[in-house]
Parts: sequence; C-alpha cells; structure tokens
Amino acid sequence: MLTLASRLRALDDATLRRTLAVRNVSAVGIRDFFDLAEALLDPDAIQRVLTRLDRATLSVLTVAGELATEGQSAATDADAAPPSTAPTLARLAERLGALSGSPVAVTEVAARAAELDALMLARLDGHRFSPYDAVHDQLLTWPELGLPTAVQLAGVPAPAALAGVATTDRFTDRLAAERAFGAVSSVAELVTELAREPARELSRGGLGLPDTKRLAAVMGVELEAVPSFVATAARAELIAHSDGYWNETEAGEAWLLEGTARRWAVLADAWHAALPADVRGILAHRPGVSWGDVLRGFVVWLYPAGGQWMDDRVTEFAEDAELLGITANQTTSPAGAQVLAGDLEAATLTMAASLPATGGAVYLQHDLSIVSPGPLAPSIDTRLRGLADVESRELALSYRITANSVNRALAAGETAESLLEFLRAVSLTGIPQPVDYLIRESAARYGRVRVGAARPDEAPFLSYVVSDDTALLGTIAVDQTLASLGLVPAAETRLTSRFASDVVFWALTDARYPVAAEDATHEIVHLRRHQLARIVPVPNTDPTIALVEKLRAADGGEGQAADAWLARQLDAAIKSKQTVVVSIAMPGGVVVDYLLEPASVGGGRFRARDRRADIERTLPLSSIISITPAP
Repeated sequence: MLTLASRLRALDDATLRRTLAVRNVSAVGIRDFFDLAEALLDPDAIQRVLTRLDRATLSVLTVAGELATEGQSAATDADAAPPSTAPTLARLAERLGALSGSPVAVTEVAARAAELDALMLARLDGHRFSPYDAVHDQLLTWPELGLPTAVQLAGVPAPAALAGVATTDRFTDRLAAERAFGAVSSVAELVTELAREPARELSRGGLGLPDTKRLAAVMGVELEAVPSFVATAARAELIAHSDGYWNETEAGEAWLLEGTARRWAVLADAWHAALPADVRGILAHRPGVSWGDVLRGFVVWLYPAGGQWMDDRVTEFAEDAELLGITANQTTSPAGAQVLAGDLEAATLTMAASLPATGGAVYLQHDLSIVSPGPLAPSIDTRLRGLADVESRELALSYRITANSVNRALAAGETAESLLEFLRAVSLTGIPQPVDYLIRESAARYGRVRVGAARPDEAPFLSYVVSDDTALLGTIAVDQTLASLGLVPAAETRLTSRFASDVVFWALTDARYPVAAEDATHEIVHLRRHQLARIVPVPNTDPTIALVEKLRAADGGEGQAADAWLARQLDAAIKSKQTVVVSIAMPGGVVVDYLLEPASVGGGRFRARDRRADIERTLPLSSIISITPAP
C-alpha cells in the first residue's frame, strides 16, 4: 500500500482524475492518499476491475505475479538491498509463449502491461513489470472461485473459431430485410403518434398501461415490444423525454421525411454507437458471425472472470440487433456485418436493395378512402397523414378523408387548392366528386369560428371565441363536451374563456368545429398541437475533481512532505512489515540513506531496525527527506 500511495501522490491532477474515473472510486471514506491506495487494493475493488479484463491481459498480470514470486524466493541475501524481483517484459513474453505454445511479442506484452499500470493493478518500471501484492493475492484465490489459474489463462486456446457468415441464405437475407422494414415502420408510427399525442412517463419509469396499449395498437406490435421500440427511437434521438412526457424531436420530424433505407441507417447507427466498447471490440473484428452459442462461448472464454456480465451485455444488444435486422435468427445479415465493420454507407446500400420498393401513387375512392398498393414514399405518406386518418397500417396502407381531417390540414397551413393539387399528382383514379366536394366545403367553412388571445381589459379571461354565425356560436356555448372550457358570453358574437387560446382551439378542433386561430391583427395563424421535445444535455459534473482537491488539501501541499504524511508512510510500513529506504539529513548537509524496518512512530520520532547494521535506530521525523519502499 505504501508503494501505491507514494505513486498516487506523485501523479499530476489530470492523471489522478483519470485513475479515479477508470477505477470508479467512491469519495466516501477517502481522506488522504493512504485511504485511496487502500480502496484501490481492496479485494472487492480488485475483483471488480479484473472482471472487465480480457484473457490475454489477465495472463500478463497473473504470469508476472508468478515470476515475481519466483524472483523473491531466489533472493537470499537478507542483509543487503535485494535486487529487483520484478520480471522483465522479455522474460514475461518468453514465459507466456511457453505456456501458450506460440511466440508472444514483447510489444504486445508491453501494451497490456501499460494498461494494467494505468489501472493501478501493477507497476511498469522501464522494462520491468509486476503486480501489486494485493492483486497477486487476489489472483491466487481464483481457483477457489472456479476461475482459471495462470497456466489455464495463458495455455487454454480460444474455442472453435466463430462461425463466419461469408454468405447467407436467401431466407436469412429476406428475414433481415423484413425485420428492418417492420422496425422502421413501427418506429415511424411511434414518432408520428407521439407528435399527435405525447405519452406520459411514470414516476417510477416506463409508460403507463393506457399509453402502452395505444402505442402498441398504432405500431401493430405486442405490448411487451413497446419499451424496446421506445428505447430504439430514443437512442436515435427521434423522441425525447420532456416535462414528464415522451414527444417527437426535431430530428424525429426530419427523419420521417427520409427514405426507408436512410431511416434504417439512422436506427442502426445509433445501435452501433451505443454498443459498449468491449462488446464493439469483440464484434468489430468478427463482423460476420453467428450470434448463437458459439459467440457466447467465445465471450465466456475471452472474459473468464466476467463471462456472465459480458454475456448479459451481448444479450441486451443482440435483442435489438434482431429487432433491426442487423441479425436474423442469430446470424449477422450482410448489411448488419457492414454496420459492425463501421461502413454505414455500404450497409445502407445493401439494405436498400432488399427493402420493398416505395411508390408515389394511390387510389382515391368515392367513399372518401385512399388506398396505397404498396409502401409509399415517406414524403407522400406524411402529407397524406396530414390530410386523412390512417385506417390500416399493413404493407398496403389505407386512409380516410373526413371533414375533421381536412380541417386539421387547413389548420396546418394547407388550402383547398394545395390539397387538390397534391391529390391530382398522386391519384391513379383522379379526384372523385365526393372528395372534391368535401375539401372545398371544408375550406369554405374553415374559419367560421375564430379563437384568439383576450384583450387585457377582459381579464381574468385569457382567450375568446368569435363567429358571425350566432347559431353556431350558441351551439358551442351549450356544447357539454366543451363545458370544461367555461365559455362565457361577452357579446352576441363573442365568448370568453379563462383558458389559453391554444387550449380552446384544440378543444374546438377535437369537437369538429370549423375553427381557426388568429393573432391580434385577426390574421389566421397555424398552431402546432405539441411542441417538439428538445434533447437537453445532462450536466456532467466530474466527482473526481472534488476528490483530487480534497486529497491535495489533506496532503499539505505539493512542495513538501508533512509530518502527517511521513507518519502515515511509516505506519503503513509497520503494518505490512515492509522495509523502506529512509533518506536522513545529517548535520553539515550530508544525506544518508538507511535501509530500515520501522517499528513504531510517536512524539515526532520513529524507531526502526537497521537492516544493514542490524541495530535499532531512533530518528526524528523532522530529519527525514524522503521515504521510499525498498526494491
């Protein structure tokens, strides 16, 4: 612990913060560098970090510990400073090669040793490397835990090569494309529905049952699948959680206008970006693999101390991979392999070739229905949804035009002529007379009722409803479905409400009145029912900054070693029965190094056994220049 505490104290602040972050150190109970070293060398803390290491790195650590132990056993001269027992990197590479049966490059050993050094599990000093005693002791307990020994770590070869997928059968390709198309369609329905009516997030997390049922019906999926699609859309930032509700984002609005292949690419890219670095590292080098038992067996072999932990991580993303068509029946699709290899553009082109072609023509019926013979281009589908209500969400979509849906389109800024011109462009059957009549009649009626913000002298009322059609206004005033608005007559052609104008406008729209919103100059304005959710970056406060400041303050400053620091070093050496080299300032400015085994500290002095002279010495703390662990 003394060695590690001294090393931690000598680190610059940036490196120290990185160490605290990578080891996930809690600030609780950490008062000084000795507490920090003790926390890092705690057996549970060591085991937690070991579970995140791959087999080759663990082999380097374990074999280095065995070689260091062999070196200590070979040291016989107890009266002199023993030579370093840490093995060289070359010796370590030689032993690893002998255990594995194949040569191991020194450069590879050096890279893994540097990683372990940064994790504060071992010390890399030039060309010598060895783990800390507490780490080696923890590794010695592994056989009792059912974990591999050094010989097994380095000597057991990888399981059978992962099943490559150089070519896939047509069924797998077709199934992957179907799943990709289904996922894109379901997410599109989700985003569209949340734009129409946001879903409330429960305080304990997740959606309520009514919202889940509504979204499942719209997406055409089972209730249990809704959370996965919500997570998929949120990961791609198409929807966001804002003010207690899930709503569409600006990115989601733009995504709805993209082609199917580009939509899929956004979802696949977000999935790939969210892969944990360790999982991505496994798959990036083996992008065309089967995700079945062979992959899981390889993961267990690669992370021997964290097989279940890693298996859970692979399982989590494997389910979403199946959902998106990156895999099909646990086999990587061609487009999925390209995603895993980091070539998103190639993946998009590959998937586009397998997805159903989109069209731009529909059939308009006399019964006011619109039938699409196949998937529509997103831009056309989006505009049709603004004009008509979706009735069927199968591969061939069907819509129905109603007076309310036309009024909704007019409220969004359309006109009778713009709607008719659009329908002429996409209809294979022209515009039936009932469709033409409904659109023109609705446009003529649109705005017969106006809603706006009330004047200041009308307080406490916030909005008004006006219409030259007094009969229609009278109907609104007594409509029981609007009773909650508390509409009060202010004049023969004017009603007032204590609610804001947008609330009143949407209530009248839902009640199917020909209502329009207007501004203070009585010009018609177009309202959006629900505001787009914004992705708000979560403030990222670094807890390591405060902990480093606390450690520096407790240390008494960088320029000198306080008596408290010296006393803690000596106490640690006493507890561990560790020999240290103590530099003492003698009269006349001479500095003498003693090889001592401290026995006690108190009263500003310490007592120790001089290992070279074999006598007991008592020295003042004030004369100590430095204390370093004996090599």
